[in-house]
Amino acid sequence: MKKRAMIIAMMAAMLTVTSDCTVKLLHAEETQTKEAQAEDSQSEGTSQLPIKALSPKVVEENPYMAKSDSNIHHDCYNTDSTDEVLPVGIYSEINVSYEKVNANASPAIFFDSYGHAVVPFLGGLAIRDINADETQTVGYFSPKQHDEGGYVIQSSYSFVDESNRIVCPTSNNHVLMLKATDEEGNVLPEFEKVLDIDIKAAAEAALGKTLDQNLLSVVFDYDGNLWFATGGFRIYPDREQQGAVGYISRSAIDAILNGEEVDLTDSVFVYELTPGEGAENGIASSKDGAVILTNLNCYLFQADNGVQKVWKTSYESVGAKESAEGDATTGGGLAWGGGCSPSLTKDLVMFTDNQNPVNLLAVDMKTGETVASLPVIDELPEDSQVSVENSAIVYDNGAGTVSTIVCNWFGAGSAALGKEDSDSSIQSYANIYDVNWLSQGNKMIMPGVERVDTIKTDDGYEMKSIWCRSDLSDTSMLKLSTATGYIYGYVQDLETGMWQYIMLDFETGETVFSMDVSSKPGYNNMAIGMYAGNSGNALYCPTGYLELLRLQDRFVYLPEMPYRKVDLDQAMRNVLGQETFEADGGQGNVMGWLNTVTVENVHPNTTVALRVKGLSGSADALKLYGYGADGSLQEVPEDLWHIQTEEGAIPDTLSEDVLYEIHVLVQDDGTFDLSENEKEIKVSVVAAQQKGWNFFRKILALISP
Repeated sequence: MKKRAMIIAMMAAMLTVTSDCTVKLLHAEETQTKEAQAEDSQSEGTSQLPIKALSPKVVEENPYMAKSDSNIHHDCYNTDSTDEVLPVGIYSEINVSYEKVNANASPAIFFDSYGHAVVPFLGGLAIRDINADETQTVGYFSPKQHDEGGYVIQSSYSFVDESNRIVCPTSNNHVLMLKATDEEGNVLPEFEKVLDIDIKAAAEAALGKTLDQNLLSVVFDYDGNLWFATGGFRIYPDREQQGAVGYISRSAIDAILNGEEVDLTDSVFVYELTPGEGAENGIASSKDGAVILTNLNCYLFQADNGVQKVWKTSYESVGAKESAEGDATTGGGLAWGGGCSPSLTKDLVMFTDNQNPVNLLAVDMKTGETVASLPVIDELPEDSQVSVENSAIVYDNGAGTVSTIVCNWFGAGSAALGKEDSDSSIQSYANIYDVNWLSQGNKMIMPGVERVDTIKTDDGYEMKSIWCRSDLSDTSMLKLSTATGYIYGYVQDLETGMWQYIMLDFETGETVFSMDVSSKPGYNNMAIGMYAGNSGNALYCPTGYLELLRLQDRFVYLPEMPYRKVDLDQAMRNVLGQETFEADGGQGNVMGWLNTVTVENVHPNTTVALRVKGLSGSADALKLYGYGADGSLQEVPEDLWHIQTEEGAIPDTLSEDVLYEIHVLVQDDGTFDLSENEKEIKVSVVAAQQKGWNFFRKILALISP
């Protein structure tokens, strides 16, 4: 007994026990062993990309926006980051949905809370099946077919609200609200227009002046007021066009939705901009109000029975940037002022100016003071032009550091935007983009991608460059997945002409993954962006060849029927938080992601193999939980599942960098089959590690005879 007590005391000195009874070993020898195991496992795995999960983005939820990637920037902070899982190089493949009806492959995609993809269609908006071999329209609204025509919907600044209605500005200065689904989430074949307000007319009536600019963008604040801004992608101050910003009160919107007559003179509130000032991008909102960036100033506005200007912060610009005679490029930038929509954190507003060099600015949300700034993408050869036109990725880790990724876009914009008669609020490809970039590809744009961190210190804020890539030319509106820890892009290899999906390591900026698409110049991404959705296994990218691409991992297969391929569009991976896991009945610590797979035409008992990474610890301590029909988690009996390496070996110790396979036997209509259809199974499982298992296993090993 004394010997055992002594051993336990020695162990206590070598262990730090956390509050949830998990244990961190501090013994140097064991640490070295783990490092050696990690190195060995990296060489064994077929996928060399480890999961580098970041903490979820810090965004306070807007109660008037859908709980989804509800606009093209993912949220009303305009973060361009997602907490959803994206492909991580597990037997990755590219699949295609062909466009045979619309003029372009589905661009500007965003999603409602049911996971339906909302896309531009025939001048309007549609919910479409963008995973079908040929893109299928489920329901839609077309101005030409349903509303006497004469205008188009400005899809880039449309969004989905909390009731899954689509809110959209139009080219004729109206804002529409479209009911696209019924109360059960079924898509309506023809969307119902439930609200239609002539914003420009209402603003002119309130202002007592004619507005020279057109409606550009809209957003809900956190009280449900609908903010709007006039402008376009080129607002020249010396042309002195009259613009405005303002909002429609929530009470008026609710009254209209209830079928009541509303006097807009009492419900539309307007702030007059200086002649020659106008918005050139989207609006952001937070609990502090609506943030609007014009060609001259950044504003924070609040609604209080009128437009209350909390602060106004001016910034500098050299004006519209265009290619000079003899340049390799023929296009230019889009904006006269700062080119990206403002992006928010709880405490800061982030945007770029349009100087030489371009600066990233951090503005205090409460005061409007510029608290930090830094030149960006300033390592290019002399006379190289920089124009940051796509919104920056802004990631707030909640611990005092805000990471911003900015991308040079110069060359993709049409030189015709500078003409006096150009209406750059019209978002068409012919109007916005340089014809030579569309036909020749990324050799017609300037390179540059940089990550800058804004760090809160005792004395305020400081900015520093973390990495800069002067070899990448990208117009694809890069995306960050906090679930994987990677930045996703779509670029062209300028030596081979090959268009590629790429992944950059968030920490280093290094390209860690690429997958070829085509060397044909028309496979540009249309300068629109890429989209994630909520499947956890699709990164969508539109191309100029009427093909909507989706990068996917083949993370599931049927080991008993290797000739059959599981439909990847029926395979999902999602982050399951520890709190939700425990609330649903799970015990232990969540390991990896929740895997949900549907397989058709199955045998009475079918084994599904899931390829997973990010697991660690003792294999003996690993448990598998599956959802039942009642929505609760139950432990999957040990005789129905096992974990193995790709080679079939049963591991003792798990390493985060190794690709493992979880094989689970599912009975048709059994406990873990979530599908009500005969000969179809749907299984949803997640791995978990028993709390404290390693601690007790090591103690028992030491004290056993």
